[in-house]
Amino acid sequence: MKHPGPLLTLFAGLVLGLFILTLNAMTGEPAPSSRQRPATSATPSPRPSTPSPSSPARTSPPATTASAGPQTEYAGRTTDNTASVAISLRGNKAIAYVCDGRTREAWMRGPVEEDGDMHLTSAETNAKLDGILSGGKVTGTVDIGDRNWAFTADKAVKPSGLYRAAAQVRGAELKGGWIVLQDGSQVGIVSRDGKPAAAPPIDPATGAVTVDGTQLTARPVVP
Repeated sequence: MKHPGPLLTLFAGLVLGLFILTLNAMTGEPAPSSRQRPATSATPSPRPSTPSPSSPARTSPPATTASAGPQTEYAGRTTDNTASVAISLRGNKAIAYVCDGRTREAWMRGPVEEDGDMHLTSAETNAKLDGILSGGKVTGTVDIGDRNWAFTADKAVKPSGLYRAAAQVRGAELKGGWIVLQDGSQVGIVSRDGKPAAAPPIDPATGAVTVDGTQLTARPVVP
């Protein structure tokens, strides 16, 4: 007679396996599975930033310095010592006054070339001045009517220089011009309705001058 031992052992193993499966299903515990690698969130490496094309820097327009620049003046006498000449320069412009202190005078203006050459003329008369600025002085010739002078005018330092005044006094139109030389001496003419005569001296510090009992102010001439 055969023993039932192996069959009972097999049956007991089946029952035990069924029991374990039933228990796992009831508890919801997942059956063991192969290990999974923890998910790693791959952070993309930042792309090198491409520099955006920089807009061209705005540049302020160059400062416009006055083409006039600093003013310089020159004053002197004709070679025969009968008249005085004063020239006021600013940038490439010049104005000149020639006066004999009695009856002959002329105002002239015009451009100054880069090499210092100047040819000044009068809008009222046929007077003209041809000169050259070199070595800190102006030398040249001046023509007024039938008179022609050679002259030299050295650089003037205030109060020496060129002055002018204009006003209506007792119904008459007064126009005055003065040249103050480096030694302090003065030459000038005041015209009353176009009639020239010797001018009274001005106060170089203030420009004050009394003409026909009326006080006027002679001011430096600016080209």
